[in-house]
Amino acid sequence: MTMTFLNRLSENCRALSPKVALEFVGDGPGAGRTVTYGQLEERVTRTMAYLLDRGVEPGDRVALQLPKGLPFICLHLAVMRLGAISLPLNPGYPPRELRYFLQDAAAKLFFGDLAAREPIERLMIGQQAELPELEEIVLVDDEQFAALIAGYDPAIGAAVPIPQDPGATCLMIYTSGTTGRPKGAELTHGNLTAQINALDEAWGWREDDVLLHVLPIFHVHGLIVALHGALNAGATTLLLDKFDAARVLALLEERRCTVFMAVPTIHRRLLDAPNARTTDLSRVRLMTSGSDRLPDDVFLAYQETFGHTLLERYGMSETGMNLSNPLAGERRVGSVGLPLPGVEARIVHPETEAPLADDEVGEVQIRGPHVCKGYWRQPDKTVAAFTADGWLRTGDMGTRSSDGYFTLKGRAKDLIISGGYNIYPPEVELVLAEHPAIAASAVIGCPDAEWGERVTALVIVRPDAQVSEEEVITFCRERLIGYKVPRAVRFVDEFPRNALGKVQKAQLRAEFCAG
Repeated sequence: MTMTFLNRLSENCRALSPKVALEFVGDGPGAGRTVTYGQLEERVTRTMAYLLDRGVEPGDRVALQLPKGLPFICLHLAVMRLGAISLPLNPGYPPRELRYFLQDAAAKLFFGDLAAREPIERLMIGQQAELPELEEIVLVDDEQFAALIAGYDPAIGAAVPIPQDPGATCLMIYTSGTTGRPKGAELTHGNLTAQINALDEAWGWREDDVLLHVLPIFHVHGLIVALHGALNAGATTLLLDKFDAARVLALLEERRCTVFMAVPTIHRRLLDAPNARTTDLSRVRLMTSGSDRLPDDVFLAYQETFGHTLLERYGMSETGMNLSNPLAGERRVGSVGLPLPGVEARIVHPETEAPLADDEVGEVQIRGPHVCKGYWRQPDKTVAAFTADGWLRTGDMGTRSSDGYFTLKGRAKDLIISGGYNIYPPEVELVLAEHPAIAASAVIGCPDAEWGERVTALVIVRPDAQVSEEEVITFCRERLIGYKVPRAVRFVDEFPRNALGKVQKAQLRAEFCAG
C-alpha cells in the first residue's frame, strides 16, 4: 500500500525530529524563527486538539485566510489530519468575495488575520443569515495563535488515526469559473499522495534539499507543489513572505539553496535584479517555472545569465501538476514537457473529442489519480468537466510532438493569466455590470512583458451617463482582489458579435491589444 502524504510527513517528523523543517526568512511576523520536524508535529497535534475542542469533525470545511506563516501551516495540516477539509483563501480577498467563498463552501470555522479585523467585521455585519453554517470566526496573529493552542495536549491530537480513505476530500481549492462564479475543486487524500509521489519521482526530491519558498501559500503551486513536496521529502523550507529580487538571489547563494520554484513574472524580475550577474547559483539543482507560459526570451536569458535551464511544467487547480520537462533530459524551449509518472495526457478535437495526430492543435485532456473528484456541490459542472471515460477537459489548447512533448497554444475559454493568477473575464464583467453608468462590458487579456497578460475592460456607457477610466478602476478595486482589477479601461460604442450575438473577443484582442 502506498504511504500517504500525511503518513510520510508524520514519519519524517519522528525520524528527523531535530532537523529544521521550516525557517521564516522574511521581515514579517515570525521572522527568524526555525521549526524542526519534531516541533512541527507537536504544534500540529496540539492544533488538532484545539480543533477537536471546537467541534471539528471529518468532512467539515475550515477556511483559512491567513498570511504565509506558522498558524496557516499548522491549521492546514491539522485540519487534513482530522479528516476535515482545508479551505485556503487569498488574504487579499475583499469582504464581498470572502463572503461568497464562506457561503458556497458552508464553512464551519473561519480563521482570519488579526490585522484585518476591520474588513472582516464589516463582512459579518448583517450577514449572519447568509452564513448559517459558520459557527465561529477566529482572528489570530503569530502570538495569538500560540496562546490559543498553548493549553491543549498534543497527545490528544496524536491519538487520532491519520485518514486512510484515498477518496475522502481533504483540500478545496477555488478555481475561477466560466460562468463568473468560482467553483471549489475537491482534492482528496489520494490526489495529494499521487501528485506528490509523481513530483518526487520526476524532480528527484532529496532529504538534503533546501527550498527557497517565495510563492503564495494559498494555492496549488505554493502549497502542494512546493511546501508539501519539501515536507514529504524531509527537506528544509525557507519561507520568504515578500518578494524582493535582489534579496531572493542573495538568499539562494548565501543559504546554499538547491530548489527554487516561481512564476515567469518572478523569473523576469530576477534577471533584472542589480546582483543578477554576480550571484553564484551553482548549488541550485532545480529551478522550475509554472502557472503561466514561460516566455522564450526569459528561458534563454536564464541560461545566459545564471547558467541554468529553467524547467517549465503545466498544472491546474483541479489536478496539481500534469506535465513537466525532464530533470535529466531535454528541457525544450516553449514546451511544458512530458506527462508526469501516472499521468495520461492527450490532444483531442475540441468539438468531436476524437484523438488528434501529432502536431495537430486541439484541446489538452488529462487523466490520472491526481485529478480532483469534482466541484463542490456542483454536479452539473463536474459532469461537464469530464468525459464518460474519466478524461478532464482542461479547456487549454495545445499540440503533442512525435516524441511526446506537449506545447500549449492558448486557451479555449478566454482565461486570462496575469502574474501566475487565473482570471476568468465573467468574474470581472459581473462586477462591471453593477456600475450604474455601464451598459455592457467585455474583459480581455492583452500581452504584457512583465505580467504575461494585463486585464483590459472594454466598456459601453449608458446613454446620458458619464464615467472616467479611473472611476471604473476604483469601482472594481473596491469589489475585486487586486489582480482581477482592470489595468486599463477603453470606452467603445459597440462590440463585434457573431450571428448568435456572442461578443467576438478574438477580434477585440486583435484591435485593442496591438502594440
